[in-house]
Amino acid sequence: MKLAAKYDIEAPADFVYRELSDFDAWERMALRRGAEVTRVDTLAKPGPGLEWLVSFKFRAKYRSLRIRLTEARAASHMTVTLQAGLADGVITIDLMDLATTRTRVDVRLEVKPKTFAARLYMQTLRLSRKKVEATYSQRVAQLAVEMEDRYRRPAARAPR
Repeated sequence: MKLAAKYDIEAPADFVYRELSDFDAWERMALRRGAEVTRVDTLAKPGPGLEWLVSFKFRAKYRSLRIRLTEARAASHMTVTLQAGLADGVITIDLMDLATTRTRVDVRLEVKPKTFAARLYMQTLRLSRKKVEATYSQRVAQLAVEMEDRYRRPAARAPR
């Protein structure tokens, strides 16, 4: 199953990329939502090869997910692979400068089921594709609006 969402953000591409690559903030967000996050790589600084094990409860069962940053090009592109027992996935994020303070974010998700049970679940998602796409687009838009809000705060503009 493939999902895609685009959103234009009122912030420069380098700021948006810094926000997207703030992996400590993503870890804290997952922890606040009840997930267990363990970083398993030994890299000294952020870049391709970063890897996490994430455990969370979904549909009354605990699930495990391995997340790996496979590609990162400053202020333009990021690819993250997901591995779980039932499915594998790839998240591709592309940033495009539209103006000095405007960036288009294109977030694509592709999930491939590995088991028969996962194929059945994916089929039910395909049957309600419009609703799934709307929810996905809404979530990407929500994250984009949060980034815009952080950009508007003067303290957030300082490089990290």
